[in-house]
Amino acid sequence: MTSTIERTVEAPADAGAATTRRQNAERGFTASKTLTDDLQKVLVDLIELHLQGKQAHWNVVGKNFRDLHLQLDEIIDAAREFSDVVAERLRALHAVPDGRSDTVAATTTLPEYPNGEVDTAETVDLITTRLEAVVGTMRDVHDEVDEADPTSADILHGIIEKLEQFAWMVSAENRKPAKKSH
Repeated sequence: MTSTIERTVEAPADAGAATTRRQNAERGFTASKTLTDDLQKVLVDLIELHLQGKQAHWNVVGKNFRDLHLQLDEIIDAAREFSDVVAERLRALHAVPDGRSDTVAATTTLPEYPNGEVDTAETVDLITTRLEAVVGTMRDVHDEVDEADPTSADILHGIIEKLEQFAWMVSAENRKPAKKSH
């Protein structure tokens, strides 16, 4: 008999990105609350993608294990790098990113990743879903980000391009060729 432990994660009372006080010679553009909140949403999803990618990497089993294991490493490294770029962009815009584990768990849009060993074919589908979820978050906030700060939108463009490429490449593992029409 197995039991399921229900765990509700609540964000800390001070969760989310905040603004800083300008000091010394710092000048320049300061992110609005909307821009800060939008970039924070992207940040938590990228952090969660990194964490779920590691969970998948450690527990994937089955056919084509080695190739998928290595491909997951590429996605994990990219998600870590992208989260750093977004967090540092927040800092450059006089905002304080919030990447604490309880904030990430409470505010990510990614579904929970299953525990235990997961077959390669199922892992492909699970990771594709998560890649697409992160891209979905980025596309949802894109227009507001672009209106407030085209430079931050440019950063999102590069990340979206790479994540969509990963989703295509990973999902191709489970695809069958389209039937040819004559």
